[in-house]
Amino acid sequence: MLSQIARDQGIRYFLISFTDLFGVQRSKLVPAESIDQMASDGAGFAGFAAWLDMTPADPDILAIPDPDQLIQLPWQPDVAWMPADLHTITGEPLEQAPRVVLKRVLKQAEDLGYRVKTGVECEYFLLSADGEDISDKLDRQSKPCYDQQSLMRRYEVIREICDVMLTLGWGAYQNDHEDGNGQFEMNWKYADALVTADRHAFFKYMVKAIAQKHGLRATFMPKPFAHLTGNGCHTHLSIWDSSDKENLFYDPQGELGLSQLGYQFIAGVLNSAEALCAITNPTINSYKRINAPATLSGATWSPNTVSYSGNNRTHTIRIPDAGRFECRLPDGSANPYLLPAALIAAGLDGINQKLDPGVRRDNNSYTDPLPAGEAKTLPANLLDALRCLEKSEVIGKSLGKSFTSAYLKLKYQEWQQANASITPWELDNTLDC
Repeated sequence: MLSQIARDQGIRYFLISFTDLFGVQRSKLVPAESIDQMASDGAGFAGFAAWLDMTPADPDILAIPDPDQLIQLPWQPDVAWMPADLHTITGEPLEQAPRVVLKRVLKQAEDLGYRVKTGVECEYFLLSADGEDISDKLDRQSKPCYDQQSLMRRYEVIREICDVMLTLGWGAYQNDHEDGNGQFEMNWKYADALVTADRHAFFKYMVKAIAQKHGLRATFMPKPFAHLTGNGCHTHLSIWDSSDKENLFYDPQGELGLSQLGYQFIAGVLNSAEALCAITNPTINSYKRINAPATLSGATWSPNTVSYSGNNRTHTIRIPDAGRFECRLPDGSANPYLLPAALIAAGLDGINQKLDPGVRRDNNSYTDPLPAGEAKTLPANLLDALRCLEKSEVIGKSLGKSFTSAYLKLKYQEWQQANASITPWELDNTLDC
């Protein structure tokens, strides 16, 4: 029982947390004395108060925590965090809830005999407390990536974040300063897709909490500064057999060490890439990263065409090593649960249809782009991506009609609200027209 765990580990409060359609984490703080009842019956939430397609007239939704994924906060050990699945008041899973969506897609993979494993590379900026600028005024190089001095000036924050991951047993193995001034990344070992998604959700909370503890602000916003590289969330994926003993994407005789199954999966992702953008790049700001001009460092490090390559970072999909691939499309605003769900849905369609990804492209897409018509281009904005998702039978069917309808409704509303605002650029350029 969770109450016994609380007594044994000195936990006084539990955060019962779910992630809504916009990737915002919602929680209730439950005292240990009440946790067993909450774990059994669920913590009640008004769905309309979060980014879910519900109204104030709808009954409560219930967040039932997953005790297998309990994380005691190393920096605040009297509190534990648990991801939760949303249910209706009658006990049915809420089909539009992101964690429920991912579990549904993983069940589709399981029915085919597949076990999906993922890893994510979450880039973020450390900002001043007010969020106005990067936190380190000395971090001004044009090529700051891997810079030792800039990394070590933020040692206290980086060390604490890495220490937490080591304490939790995630297999953290490196930390670096990324390509943008004030930008960092931590890497930890891949795992089953649901485990990685829960860790991804917790990582974003953890980084923000630890940064705030040090008087800073962390952001995963895709493009917080026009002249700097944006925040990616590169996702690595492989499929294993149900016994978890064989990597089905690995083939030592295959091109780049990838099996035919792996290439079919990649073909599915490429085939649905425009629709995937609505989920992998879910904000208006996202399209200022994937369609950006060259940054201060000389490259955006984000794709602009629907193409795949070997160990080449200028394409949507990179095959850096045998037995896996990396999707470079997602950004820091991607929902930790919807991101893998959508990629898996598209990839499984590629396997089911035995799709061929075509020839590998080894050009530098930034300096030597493919001729017009040889590769599809990515959507220019969120509206275009949403329209592609609306037309996609592959993603909509796999992720579920209830989810797709809710997501599109709320995202179209977001687009309309943003489009109704008057930006400084408009005032600067059209006030005197």
